[in-house]
Amino acid sequence: MTSEKNKLGTEVAENPPETWWQKAWKSQRENLQIVIIALSLAIVIRALVAEPRYIPSDSMVPTLHVGDRVVVEKISYYLEPPKTGDIVVFAPPEKLQEQGFTQDQAFIKRVIGLPGQTVAVKKGLVYLNDKPLVEKYIAEPPKYQWGPYRVPENEYFVMGDNRNNSNDSSRWGFLPKQNIIGRAVVRFWPLERIGQV
Repeated sequence: MTSEKNKLGTEVAENPPETWWQKAWKSQRENLQIVIIALSLAIVIRALVAEPRYIPSDSMVPTLHVGDRVVVEKISYYLEPPKTGDIVVFAPPEKLQEQGFTQDQAFIKRVIGLPGQTVAVKKGLVYLNDKPLVEKYIAEPPKYQWGPYRVPENEYFVMGDNRNNSNDSSRWGFLPKQNIIGRAVVRFWPLERIGQV
């Protein structure tokens, strides 16, 4: 061990050089801290900002196909309510839970009717406040009749784009606002179909 003198002339021992295992532990500790910070950020972002979702059914064909993966953003609905045409991901409402769906089985549908609006399905068209919607995004016209019903406050009427093969509001009723997880904004898989939804 070497030493040197301080300003008072007293000998002061230098720190011994780090051993290889001290250097290795220091490096691993820094890596561990980075991993912990990254995981914490990922958890916060997924819970509060955005998350990926997998499309398990063909209820949104032709807009979304089985196996598509989308990013669901969760911030905009804190600032403004859902709009007609938004594609929302939501936890199953009570009537779907009574059918055996669990809270973690999210659904994805298109918002059609807003609170206070009247919705009806007849003669192959969806009517909003007695006016037929022009819907270029659907697989085929609906082959059933429904309504007219007024959408209650703080609830929404949602439908799948594959109208005749969709477990949506025409079957189980209105979607409570508090069940909405977020809005699907971007498809990131498959690569050949990347883009806004």
